[in-house]
Amino acid sequence: MTITYELGSSLYVNITNRCSNACTFCVRNKHDTVNGKDNLWLDREPTIDEIKTDFKRRDLSEYDAVVFCGYGEPMMRADVVIEIAKWLKKNHPDIKIRINTNGQANMIYKKDITPQLEGIIDCVSISLNAENAEKYQKLCKSEFGEEAYTGLLEFARLAKRHVPEVVLSVVDIMKPEEIEQCRKIAEDCGVTFRVREFIK
Repeated sequence: MTITYELGSSLYVNITNRCSNACTFCVRNKHDTVNGKDNLWLDREPTIDEIKTDFKRRDLSEYDAVVFCGYGEPMMRADVVIEIAKWLKKNHPDIKIRINTNGQANMIYKKDITPQLEGIIDCVSISLNAENAEKYQKLCKSEFGEEAYTGLLEFARLAKRHVPEVVLSVVDIMKPEEIEQCRKIAEDCGVTFRVREFIK
């Protein structure tokens, strides 16, 4: 069971295969791995103790950041993300912690959980994926329908109050005019915008 895996200069944390989206472009539709060596499909979700044990076999000084991102939406297990992040910050106060998310956590939990991220999460990166709700739903097929788009934008605005860096991201295969529309959306939310490389 792959709980932590290396990608670039960061250590990634794979804690669930569940997701509130069924994105048409998701890399897991074609591959079992993103780094060419670690299978990210889980037979079951790891416990908090198993996650901690996995971290203990790593030298965290070797990595630029710890990133909650695997073959699923990490915030489906927000309580676990928060507990592990607190533990990491206590034992490794200098480590940067990022969550890569679809931004639907508040919809999943039916409450605002962003205050719980304060002091433990350094960056929240939210996949925007589209310039409007209709297109987002066509691409991402959220269980929340088109409301997911409004929800993720609200999550970004709320997270900004508690997290030093909030990012809305899109992939580089979008049309230039669509990317610019998304950039404007990020500016309106008062958060950072990033164009990331599409993983085939």
